[in-house]
Amino acid sequence: MVSLFQKNQTNLMEQIIKIFIYIHAFFGGVALLSGLASVLFTKGSPNHKKTGKLFSYTMVISALISLPICWMPNHENNFLFLIGIFTIYLVISGNRVLLFKKKKTANFTDKLISTILFIASVLMLLFGSYFLLNNNSGGILYLFFGIIAFVISIRDFQFFRNIDKSKILPFHIGKMSGAYIASITAFLVAGMRLVGIMYWILPSVIGTFFIMYWIRKTKKA
Repeated sequence: MVSLFQKNQTNLMEQIIKIFIYIHAFFGGVALLSGLASVLFTKGSPNHKKTGKLFSYTMVISALISLPICWMPNHENNFLFLIGIFTIYLVISGNRVLLFKKKKTANFTDKLISTILFIASVLMLLFGSYFLLNNNSGGILYLFFGIIAFVISIRDFQFFRNIDKSKILPFHIGKMSGAYIASITAFLVAGMRLVGIMYWILPSVIGTFFIMYWIRKTKKA
């Protein structure tokens, strides 16, 4: 009787988790499409702003839903949890940096957001080092994204100490593009179920060139 109850309870939990995953995937899909539209529309145009807002909202919702999933039974995944935090940071910080067009100093919220990323980056670096020392190749992903997150968080604090308005647009482009790269990566790995480290890393490598192109283009404009 007890085992039957436990089995039913486990099945119910799995159904709840599936519902969360479907909702997560739905918002992730909307983010993927709206992000693409935002990229295609002229930067600064009304359509760019509208699709950019839709991308921001849906991407954050999708990432937020993924966080509790990473702690649920049979779905525990520290790496995806930290990547979820990284993704949320990119969207929120990428939008908030535009506020520095009018304000001159960073407030508590700005610093808190970057501090959370810094902590997440340190955890990724520690996990990555531990796994590699134990001959686990998964440590490469932790270190790859950990280094990126660490560098970005340090750049944030440098920016907060000396607000350089010429960096506002490059930061916005870099972070929002980074968030969109995260949605592409999620589509490849989770949606298309492509297995391998390169499917995690390649979108970021290719995306870096895309980010550099747009930053240089906006500087020339």
